[in-house]
This record gives sequence, C-alpha cells and structure tokens, in this order.
Amino acid sequence: MWIVFALLAALSAAIVVILSKVGIKNLDSSLGFAIQSLPILLVSWSVVIFQGNLADVTRLEKRTWIYLIIAGILTCVSSLLTFRALKLGNASQVSPLERISLVFVIILSIIFLKERVNWQIILGAVLMAAGAILITLAGSATK
Repeated sequence: MWIVFALLAALSAAIVVILSKVGIKNLDSSLGFAIQSLPILLVSWSVVIFQGNLADVTRLEKRTWIYLIIAGILTCVSSLLTFRALKLGNASQVSPLERISLVFVIILSIIFLKERVNWQIILGAVLMAAGAILITLAGSATK
C-alpha cells in the first residue's frame, strides 16, 4: 500500500512544480512560497484535528520537537531554494536536479540511520543522479 501513497505523492509533487512555476511567473519567488505555505498550515492542522490527534501535541518528547522543528526549517529552506530555481530556470530542468535529493537521502540514511543497501539501491542511485545531470545538461545545451 505504501507504493500507492508514494506514487500519488510523486504525482502531487509534479503538479505542485507546474502550478508553482506558473504562480511565480510575475511574482517574487519568496512571496509565492509564503502564499503557498498558508494552505499547507491550514490543511495539515485540519487533518490533525479531524483525526483527533491534537491532544498528542502535549505528549511529545522534547527530542521529537527538536527534530521536527529543524526538519521544518530545512523544509522551508529547501522550498525557498526550489522556488528561486523555478523562477530562474525551466521546471523540466530544475525538478530533476532538485530530485537528486533522493540520492542524498540514500547516503544520509546509510550514515545516520544505519540502513543497509544492496547493489540494486546503489545502481538505482547512480542512475538517478546520472539521469538528473543528463536532463539538466541536455536542457542547457538547447539554449
């Protein structure tokens, strides 16, 4: 079932890139991100309330708060950088290069989470990185 959710997340992310690129066409990228963040807050907290999980906030450990707040700050930094890249470049080039984050996730999960990888994961990461670089360079050559 996780595969369905992951594929739907990928499709949603692709649509977000296209809508964001169109949305910031005549707008500062930071302002565009700030506007986009408003419904993120409203929807995420609405889901927490609807699911009856609001009381869990008071039971979170300090360590959990720290990790999630740092992750939230880095999410904002990542989004601001992505929006700026979209403002300056083509979505078809920015997005594949930005998705090289998948390779970084694999490397960081090995180092910090002690996850094990096999040759298929390593090969997949190499292919993802090569594909992203190839798409970026191919797009640059056509200008």
